[in-house]
Amino acid sequence: MKIAIKLFKTLVVTAGLAATSLCVNAQPYDPGATDKEIKIGNTNPYSGAFSAYGSYGKAQAAYFKKINDDGGINGRKINFISLDDGFSPPKTLENARKLVEQEKVLFFFATLGTAPNSAIHKYMNQKKVPQLFVQTGASKWGDPKNYPWTMGWQPNYISEGKVFAQAILDNQPNAKIALLYQNDDSGKDLLAGLEMGLGDKKGMLVARETYETTDPTVDSQIVKLKASGADVFIHGSGPKFAAQSMKKIAELGWKPVQYVWQVSSSIGAVLSPAGIDNTLGLITSAFSKDPTDPQWKSDPAILEYEAWFKKYLPGADPTDSFYIQGYMNAQTVAHVIKQAGNNLTRENIMKQAASINDLRLPLLLPGVNVQTGPNDFYPIERMQLTRFDGKAWVLFGKTYGN
Repeated sequence: MKIAIKLFKTLVVTAGLAATSLCVNAQPYDPGATDKEIKIGNTNPYSGAFSAYGSYGKAQAAYFKKINDDGGINGRKINFISLDDGFSPPKTLENARKLVEQEKVLFFFATLGTAPNSAIHKYMNQKKVPQLFVQTGASKWGDPKNYPWTMGWQPNYISEGKVFAQAILDNQPNAKIALLYQNDDSGKDLLAGLEMGLGDKKGMLVARETYETTDPTVDSQIVKLKASGADVFIHGSGPKFAAQSMKKIAELGWKPVQYVWQVSSSIGAVLSPAGIDNTLGLITSAFSKDPTDPQWKSDPAILEYEAWFKKYLPGADPTDSFYIQGYMNAQTVAHVIKQAGNNLTRENIMKQAASINDLRLPLLLPGVNVQTGPNDFYPIERMQLTRFDGKAWVLFGKTYGN
């Protein structure tokens, strides 16, 4: 009997030690994370009127393929699950539910578009799933007090509107400005930033027209804006509509100084369809190096990017700047995952995303960095103007922003 009791005590102690060992060695994981894999969710317009933006998702998938080929991050492979939403908000929500509730991804990353992200904004925060580095510059993505699980990435449209206003005041101080903008939060942010930047001279904005993403063309809006007598035109529209606008302006023989927001500045996806001759002198903002700019032809970061592009995106258009942004966005999230180490909870992923200190991605322009904090969900806030010379974007002027 005593032997049996002693044996029982020994078994209890052994079991207790084993349980303690398991607790010590077990990693803090949330759904989507294991010792070998991290699941990341994404939804992107690979079809429809905004399919040009599909380049972002293709670049991100290609970057994660490179990471996996190199052994992963902290020994874990990235399982990047990217679904097509066609830029349809209801489809975005459907995809989000599938990715969170069925695929059980650890977090969302780089979902594209203001309207699609707005459709899942509350859902992601209710589920407490990080909605990281969304590919849209609407200012609403930097609201940690009300939406602590959502963070932007690129310069927001209010900041870009201010930059355009400052540049116009510097270079065309007597301008009459016409604006075409998308009738959603992104376009309204651009308008707000433009008016803020113009200040007491906002009367320079003599005409503005909106369009819906479901409109077939914006030709009628361009005709109205030309009739205003404006000599500066600002494109606040998506790739398809920006290309239409540039072509229509040329057809009308109108010759304003043209600014286009950065999200529609791709040579391959926008300027080429518009007709290169119709886009000479176009001005945009930039925060990253451009492979088409001769000044970077020997830059180590550009050479590394070009080698990656050739290997992982064979046949793709190297002049499409959406690829380079997808690449950089993926680099940013890779930094967050690396910093998270073995603590792969959604809470820690969000904590690391909100703790980026002066990250200098090699492809960022000099003077531009990635910086976040618990109350700062705007990772990139600096930019410089650049002008299209028919072959490449050429930087000019000073760096604007915080």
